[in-house]
Order: sequence, then C-alpha cells, then structure tokens
Amino acid sequence: MGYRYAIIGAGRQGLSAAYDLARFGSAEEILLCDLKLETAQKGVEKLRAQLSQDLFIPVSLDAGNLNQLQNALKGVDSAISAVPFTFNLGITKAAIECNTNLCDLGGHTETVLKQLALDEPAKSSGITIVPDCGMGPGLNISLGVLAMSFLEKPINLFIWDGGLPLNPVPPWNYISTFHINGLTNEYEGPAWFIRDGKPTQVPCLSEVEELDFPTPLGRLEAAVTSGGLSTAPWTFADKLQRLENKTLRYPGHWQTFQAFQQLGLFEQTPVEIKDGSFVPRETFHALLQPKIAGDQVHDICVIRVRCEGESNGKTAVCTLDLCETYDEETGLTAMEKFTGWHASMVAILSAQNKLPKGAVPIEKALSGPLLMQEAEKRKWTIKNNTLLGV
Repeated sequence: MGYRYAIIGAGRQGLSAAYDLARFGSAEEILLCDLKLETAQKGVEKLRAQLSQDLFIPVSLDAGNLNQLQNALKGVDSAISAVPFTFNLGITKAAIECNTNLCDLGGHTETVLKQLALDEPAKSSGITIVPDCGMGPGLNISLGVLAMSFLEKPINLFIWDGGLPLNPVPPWNYISTFHINGLTNEYEGPAWFIRDGKPTQVPCLSEVEELDFPTPLGRLEAAVTSGGLSTAPWTFADKLQRLENKTLRYPGHWQTFQAFQQLGLFEQTPVEIKDGSFVPRETFHALLQPKIAGDQVHDICVIRVRCEGESNGKTAVCTLDLCETYDEETGLTAMEKFTGWHASMVAILSAQNKLPKGAVPIEKALSGPLLMQEAEKRKWTIKNNTLLGV
C-alpha cells in the first residue's frame, strides 16, 4: 500500500524530510509545496537526481491561505510543515479539516500549546498531530524517552545536544545551520527545566559545564539555552525530579556570547546615538551572520542523554550517544538529517497508524522501541551504556 505525503516548505529541512519519505515511507506520491513554484521545482529536480525516483510533484502553495492548504492536503495521508512556526496553527486546523496527519518543526512553545489544545478535534478526525519534530526539540527528547525506558524508575534526565562544524575555524568555531534570529532567541531565554519535580525557569547561557566526546569532537562546553524541551517539563513534572537540556559548543563559545549578551547586543529596543538610532539585535545579526554562514556546511551533530534512576531496587544509569555527520554522497548536512528525518519518521508512523490519535506532544508520541526501529533503518548507531548498581 502506498501513501501520499505533502511537504510544506521546500527549504533544506523540507527536502531532507522528502528524501527520507521516499526511502522509507512506502510513498506513492510526495507533494513538495512552496510559496515559490520555482523553489519547489528546483527541489523536485534535486530529489529526483539524488534518488532516481519520480514520486515528487512541485506545488505552489501559500501556507497562510486556508483554501490553498485544504486543496493541497486533501487526500494526503501525512504532511510535514517545514515553514516558520507562525504558520503552524493554521496548518494544523487545515489538516484536521482534511483528515490529514501532521507533524512540524515546532520551535515555539506557545504555538505548540495552542496546537495541542486541538486534541479532541484531531481525535474526531482520526488523525495524529505532532508538533516539535526535528533535532531539538524533537529527536533529543525522543532519545531521552528511550533512555528512560531502560530504567524501571527514572528519576533524573539530562540531555545535551548540538550542531557544530566538522572543521572549526577560529575565532568563531561555529557555523550557522539555521536562521540567526533563531540562534539569538535560543540564547536569550529563559529556559524551562524540572527542578525538585516542578517546572522551573533557568537563565540562558548559565550553568556552563564540560563534557568529553569521542574524536573528532573531544572536549565540548554545554550551557543552558531555551526551547529545547518545549512541553516536556510539564509532561514529566512530578514524574522526574530533574530534567535539563543544554546546548553543546566548542570551548570558548559561551564566554564570547555571554559578553555579547551583557553588552546588550541581543536587545530589540532601539538605542539612540548621534544623528539617529539603531536596534542592537539587527546590527548584531548583520555583522555576525556573514562570519558564521557558508554555502558548504560540513557539520557534525551530537546528542547525549543520561537517565539516572533505579532498577531491581538498585541505582541505575543509562547513557545514550547519537552522532551524525555531513554526507558527501548526498550533500545532506548532519543537521538536515537529524531534523528532517526525525519529522519523516513521525509522518510515516502516523500514516501507518502506529502513533496515538489526537494532538500529541513528541514526548508522548514516539516511544523508545519505535525510535530504535526507525533509527536502525537509517543506520543511526545509538551507543548504549546502561549500568546497574552504580
């Protein structure tokens, strides 16, 4: 049996998701939708060249137009939204009207909560809505859920993740794999963790710590950033004593950005100067973006989770590592694979009726066993170090 899929947004992550759907989704047809038909057409040409498959159809679509959305989603089994989060609530409503499963790349918890409030209409339509797919929030949380499944009684869950250049170049030692405004938003905060069983605000760029990873990464630094856990602190409140997520960077990064923050460069309130004014964040972005962007992104992404708890009445610890690198053959970046493929997994499993119906947060949608099955198909090696009686 073949499925019909739709990708809304033909950018990097959307194309990566479409690539994965074609390989593992038993796809009969994949609509590649974008505001600019030319962008969708170029995406289709690229995918056809990568896969030698003729499943892809370019579609001109305004993601903010309800009628166009409903026309595009009619008869589609699963759709993936790879456009900015501002469109996701409207796309969710259109998906419910069309009885189409939907997942998206999330990134904005307030919008996600509005989507999850549509749980009953989604159930009535017999579909699954899963916001917050991608690397983080998304795959990082799914890996955390997997680690929790190895212990009888999970107590604390720590998550570290990051996307980094394979060959860092000083002084930045960083390369941008998404819009710089998203980076600044993550660094501005605050973040939400669980402390003492309760959701707790924690300031961004704080609590810096060092972790060691295998070659080629070596020693990295982790710090608090916002948004990486989305709804998980409320889902796991009173179930976990601690839940934390920090972002990984090469040493020195956090000290530099703490200085930028203290200088006021993240601020959006205009600053008066002689003969005019300027917005610090806009100036900061204009100066920094060219320094950390590049057409060729040879990157490495890593996620580590550590779950502490009990099994068989003894202390137990489960540590999982997952790493991905740039693919020379396909040209897909590590970030594209972690982001697009995680969304694709959810879209496929939704089409196959293997996920709960309704509007479901990612931490409740994708179980540990399902993640392991899907990871194995994509040749992702999840290194598992589970210790009992520690």
